[in-house]
Amino acid sequence: MTDESLPSPPSTYNFADLWESIWPRCADRTAIVCGPQRRTFGELAERTNRLAHHLRDAGVGPGDFVGLFLRNDAAYVEAMLAAFSLRAIPVNINHRYTSEELGALLDDCGAVALLVHETLTSAVASAPNDLGALRSLLVVDDPAPETVSGEVAELPGAQRYEDALAASSPEPVATEGRSGDDTYLMYTGGTTGRPKGVLWRQEDAFFACIGGGDPMRLAGPIERPEQLPERMVESFCYFPIAPMMHAAAQWTTFSWLLAGGMTVLLPGGLDAEAVWDLIDEWGANVLTVVGDAVGRPLIEAWEANPGRWQATSLFAIANGGAPMSPTLKARIGELFPGRAITDGFGSSESGVQGTQRIQAGDNPSGLARFAPNAGTGVFDEDLRPVEPGSGAIGRVANTGHLPQGYLNDPEKTAATFVEVDGKRYCFTGDMATVEADGTIQLLGRGSQCINTGGEKVFPEEVESALVDHPAVQDVLVVGIPDERWGSAVAAVVSPTDAAAPPTLDDVKAHLRASLAGYKIPKHLVVVPRVERSPAGKADYRWAKAVAEAAGGS
Repeated sequence: MTDESLPSPPSTYNFADLWESIWPRCADRTAIVCGPQRRTFGELAERTNRLAHHLRDAGVGPGDFVGLFLRNDAAYVEAMLAAFSLRAIPVNINHRYTSEELGALLDDCGAVALLVHETLTSAVASAPNDLGALRSLLVVDDPAPETVSGEVAELPGAQRYEDALAASSPEPVATEGRSGDDTYLMYTGGTTGRPKGVLWRQEDAFFACIGGGDPMRLAGPIERPEQLPERMVESFCYFPIAPMMHAAAQWTTFSWLLAGGMTVLLPGGLDAEAVWDLIDEWGANVLTVVGDAVGRPLIEAWEANPGRWQATSLFAIANGGAPMSPTLKARIGELFPGRAITDGFGSSESGVQGTQRIQAGDNPSGLARFAPNAGTGVFDEDLRPVEPGSGAIGRVANTGHLPQGYLNDPEKTAATFVEVDGKRYCFTGDMATVEADGTIQLLGRGSQCINTGGEKVFPEEVESALVDHPAVQDVLVVGIPDERWGSAVAAVVSPTDAAAPPTLDDVKAHLRASLAGYKIPKHLVVVPRVERSPAGKADYRWAKAVAEAAGGS
């Protein structure tokens, strides 16, 4: 396109307006790679338009919810952009949900349309919902069928995704009333309870979640939407090892999409060797993992295949969505000298709250100690700021660009978003102290805190130390009922070698040097695999049930 034919810079922070101002400026660049799928920005825009026309013709419009029961796929991005263009609201759905869980979430949001991968249709078919009430039901071919499995079921009234696109117009969709006040939704599974839908204004989400026009968070956010095209990169390749239904992948993918960068998505489950193959094939510049559950298999594959991969394009390895152990951070630093190592901290309710950057020669310990963003702090029980260097424990909170609240849950909204000195803050439940230099030392989620004999134990701290044991592949720590202590600390562990699992005495000996005695597990349960979400998040409900069923062995 010539300069004269390029669209005007965006005048709002509406996601669709921002996208439509960016893609024509880089139409021939590759935008999305997922398995065999390749989409240039121009192709992505055309397919987005076709889907938007299909959804509009089916009766989907402003304020309607569009469910995405999908694994990673270019169609995920197409569906989000199409929904935004109609002022509809895409709904991220965990692709591991059972039919009952899927039905509950669809009822909670009132979805009027649903996209589903073919190998996930069985869960949709057996869900208790009336599929006939959906205005559009689209079955999407899996991008890499050899990487996934699942039962295929016939869905009454369903259309094939590609057929729907082929029958629709490629012309842009015009929707009146777009603005930064339009809604962005992120369902968060959390570690306990039902998933909660977090409702954002798109303008607030642009700054709090997707970088504010500054994906690397180095230059600072833009001050006016018209400035976004000025922040476009010449070339960049980003690789998130997380499903698009998770904020860790969704936010960063959209950050680079609106900067003209390319995103590589991994189809199917985690394949560590395939990740390194793709890094070399596409020249990935930044790799984002989700805690040790993702990071460790990648590093183990690298070490097991010396010289197989070069990764010369990689200049940063980032972590987000789950804690990463200090030893893994240190090992990454040894294996990839000169690369930046960052650990982002935040949540679906707060956006990004801060970042830890590991420098050459740093020796990290414990959970992340991060430099807070402006507006992020730690508050005591009286909602007063914790004094730096005092050692007092408080709750992390942030102000500024925040969500409107939780979908259909005013009580949870009131408990999480609290006014302090005239400002609205988000309290997510993360506990921390403030160091003398103003950095925030995370301790863990207060909701998971174990009270054992009057002492408080944060599971994440014990997990961070225990995962460094050479016989421990993965671990979750929970409290189980105990007559003497009220709750006793129990570790649920998957071993690195099933033939030689760690013993409770091994665990205690390993932890004594770094943890106080009351934090050391009194019980150990060995399992073949620790259950986590597709994004690597801990499933504490499962771990607690396993530990209690073992009877404190």
